[in-house]
Amino acid sequence: MTTLTAFNRFTDSLGEQEQQMPVLFIGHGSPMNGILDNEFSQKWAKLAKEIPTPKAVLVVSAHWLSKGTRITAMDFPQTIHDFGGFPQELFDVQYKATGSAEIAKETASIIKSTQVEMDHDWGLDHGAWTIIRHMYPQANIPVLQLSIDYTKGPQYHYDLANELAALRKKGVLIMGSGNMVHNLRMVAWDKLNENEFGFDWAVQINNTFKDLIRNGQHDKLIKYEQLGKEAMLAIPTPEHYWPLLYTLGLKGSKDDVSIFNDKVVGGSLTMTSVMIG
Repeated sequence: MTTLTAFNRFTDSLGEQEQQMPVLFIGHGSPMNGILDNEFSQKWAKLAKEIPTPKAVLVVSAHWLSKGTRITAMDFPQTIHDFGGFPQELFDVQYKATGSAEIAKETASIIKSTQVEMDHDWGLDHGAWTIIRHMYPQANIPVLQLSIDYTKGPQYHYDLANELAALRKKGVLIMGSGNMVHNLRMVAWDKLNENEFGFDWAVQINNTFKDLIRNGQHDKLIKYEQLGKEAMLAIPTPEHYWPLLYTLGLKGSKDDVSIFNDKVVGGSLTMTSVMIG
């Protein structure tokens, strides 16, 4: 079966919807949000009730970096506890969503800019399951992850995302999971419970990011290094920022943009999240 024929079979089986799925960027924050009932997790659960039920979820997580682009292709992805120093209750979580080898293959077939490798070793890291278990607690929707090629730059990731646009019309919820402002070295650990405590630079750049997102100025967000020292403090390493570019790269000309969970945590982290569509 040719790649084109296989993709046609996949898209035909999913069926086009009158309303395409939205795209999300989720500020995932601490892994503890996976088990806490707080304002962030409550919003994730509420959001799932407000948007159409997806036929599958595809997550681009800050916590899966690879050389080259990979996609999970196993039928039963493992729950990865890629963190340390947290309560046993968090390590005990098993999110038993299925995967889909077929969706993985057909998703890879629509990406023309690079060869996407089928992966059978990864699973669902905490950038995925800590959010999705609140959204879809019955684990009855297939979940896949697409890795981030750490050898490529921001423009590459933005452009690659654009190639995935057809999936939105087929009921696939595409989600970037990271944090716009993510500087763990500067976290004020003694102020984690202080409501909306943020360093001036973090608040400033977070507002800049939001303004650029709302105004569709994606070129400036792609070239974030040119936004000044505040941006470099917010993004000391790019892995938590890149998932935002995957979300923005999927924005259509008629899509609305909304911001939610817009809070600073611990001075140097933001939970600010985006819905497109």
